[in-house]
Amino acid sequence: MHIRFDVPADPTYPGRVAAALGGVRLRRFSYIGAALAAVGAIGFVVSRGFAWGERTSSLWMTLVVGGLLSMLYLPWVRSRARRRSSGYAVEGAYDITDDNIMMRSGSESGGIAWDGVAQVRDTPDFWIVYVGRMPATVIPRWLMTADDAETLRAYMAKRGLLRDR
Repeated sequence: MHIRFDVPADPTYPGRVAAALGGVRLRRFSYIGAALAAVGAIGFVVSRGFAWGERTSSLWMTLVVGGLLSMLYLPWVRSRARRRSSGYAVEGAYDITDDNIMMRSGSESGGIAWDGVAQVRDTPDFWIVYVGRMPATVIPRWLMTADDAETLRAYMAKRGLLRDR
């Protein structure tokens, strides 16, 4: 297998990559926030029926507000990443073989050996490549030809790396 494709100097591309990688790392804040908001709302409603409800209402409202802020953290980080990374747009390329994934962005280049890849997760725009438990890089599917994308998907599935969303 040998797949090569270019990445154009698109100002939105670095933001999309940052949002995809940030979403993987920060998704837990949304879940924690939802749990805090739910506990706070239930506690607030239940405490209203008791005499001590007036004294504890600030605690429950703090949980609700903290939960809502935690849920809003991921969208805030994504929008900030898109805004800040738009200035990093440079041409690049991917060169994917049976042995490794080589990436070039401007004058910088790096690679990941397939033997070091623990898993690959499928998202709408990217394949997110994990080394250990950490997302290391992304492979943009929309920049590849359909045949190359299917070849790479089959290769990753054969190695047992590809996980569905």
